[in-house]
Amino acid sequence: MTDDAIADPATDYASMVHSGAVMAGPHVRGACARHLRDLVEGPDRGLVWDPASAARAIEFFHMILRLNGGEHEGRAFELLPWQAFIVGSLFGWKGADGYRRFRVAYIETGKGSGKSPIAAGIGLLGLTADKEPRAEVYAAATKKDQAKVLFRDAVAMVEQSPALTDRLHMSGRAEKTNIAFPKTGSFFRPISTEERGRGQSGPRPHIALLDEIHEHPTNAMVEFMRAGTKGRTQALIFMITNSGSDRTTVCWEYHDYGAKVCAGDLQDDSFFAYICALDEEDDPFRDETCWPKANPSLGVTFTEKYLREQVTQALGMPSKQNLVLRLNFCRWTEAETAWIGKQVWDACEEPGLRIEDFYGSRCFGGLDLSGKNDLTALALIFERDGRFYTFMEYWTPGDTLIDRGDRDRVNYVRWRDDGYLTAPPGKTVNYRFVASRLAELSADFEFAAIGYDRWRIDLLRQELEEIGVELPLVEVGQGFKDQSPAIEALEEMIFAETLRVAPTPVLRWNVASAAIEEDAVGNRKFTKQKATGRIDGAVALANAAKMLSEDVTEGSSVYETRGVLYI
Repeated sequence: MTDDAIADPATDYASMVHSGAVMAGPHVRGACARHLRDLVEGPDRGLVWDPASAARAIEFFHMILRLNGGEHEGRAFELLPWQAFIVGSLFGWKGADGYRRFRVAYIETGKGSGKSPIAAGIGLLGLTADKEPRAEVYAAATKKDQAKVLFRDAVAMVEQSPALTDRLHMSGRAEKTNIAFPKTGSFFRPISTEERGRGQSGPRPHIALLDEIHEHPTNAMVEFMRAGTKGRTQALIFMITNSGSDRTTVCWEYHDYGAKVCAGDLQDDSFFAYICALDEEDDPFRDETCWPKANPSLGVTFTEKYLREQVTQALGMPSKQNLVLRLNFCRWTEAETAWIGKQVWDACEEPGLRIEDFYGSRCFGGLDLSGKNDLTALALIFERDGRFYTFMEYWTPGDTLIDRGDRDRVNYVRWRDDGYLTAPPGKTVNYRFVASRLAELSADFEFAAIGYDRWRIDLLRQELEEIGVELPLVEVGQGFKDQSPAIEALEEMIFAETLRVAPTPVLRWNVASAAIEEDAVGNRKFTKQKATGRIDGAVALANAAKMLSEDVTEGSSVYETRGVLYI
């Protein structure tokens, strides 16, 4: 049989999502576009799409596995199209070495979509049909009882499957705690954070299935499993979860990383993500048509009636709304603290803007200085014909660029090479480079005011003094009193659609990462504690917007009331 004759459900699903024939949210659309793009571009990176291997894995579910519980008891496990896309992708994509491409998979869907059964099925496939001698398969969670939830699905599948019952041996006293495959010396068992390290050697997982990642307080179990995979040629870490409510957790880190990989903002050929989500404009409490985006098994594993009941209760009990949004509609409930939505920000970007076109113009600046880890950001705003044209510049320490890029999960090296940021040598920002650039800019433009956060400003002043540059610097405090009007000034430009920004991935990341906190009287400020990444560019831009707004509202000059600081 030729490859042309082999059914390819994974690619079929990707094509239907890409064409709009199947409704999906933004990250799933990105994952499908990535699949189709890699079919064309992947071979240049050594990637190989093997539809026969994908088909064999999908066929394993249908031919070998049986479902359990209620009306599904004993039925063949027919993968739904979205599930076939996941299984096909994981087992069909190969690297140049012939082994599986994907080493880590992150799956996030609405409650009741069937994540646990598909995870259990992948575990049984890895145990019995992956040609791995002495394979170790684990159902892992933070607590013992949670680890057993997924494992019980696997036990029930074995009990329902004639093909597996004769080949596998299950053991345990009160309940089954181990599934052995004597032919290859392999096993499948549950493990929890509570149990790990009790005098036993570390696991060497071939397949590690991690359940309810949003409940993991730390990255300990994920790293414990990943550390043991180094001796396995095609080990797989398979994570499943509902959406969470805390953006400081490991779950959010994988969600955010997976979303960037799906969008093409990051390239990681070993990482697979299928992340259900609504689009920003979707309101699941008012419009049922968006429900399938978060619930790809809607109408099969549960009904629209169930979701309507959840929505009705949420509308009647505001205290339940966040829970329903999180569990049933894949909306991270802290999203309300996010500052500016992606679509709103995208409308501000204007490709083709050139700073050279503003030489000699009046300019309002904003500075946010940094030390070892953050970015030093400079925002420049020019007013012309009722619009506000914005350009950004960034500096960051060059010696730690790669390590911090890994930690922040962004490609600082690529941004430096593409000219979006400057990375001078050293482990801290050398303000001589910042001062020299400000000197160059002051020769090209008329600085009306530059708003700054006073942290580390003395270091910059020293450098400016040494090269003899005078700049109209105005302090902008970082408390609620000063930041609230700065944020409001910038928001007014954004929502009036008068802000035009020269696109840069650094600022796009800063804005997407920014979150807001509010005091008792409604004043607002940026909060790094709830931010999902660096926000320095957003702070600098708000400082510049405040300078411009005060210049306009005061009619003549900001310095009549605040004074000017010359250096």
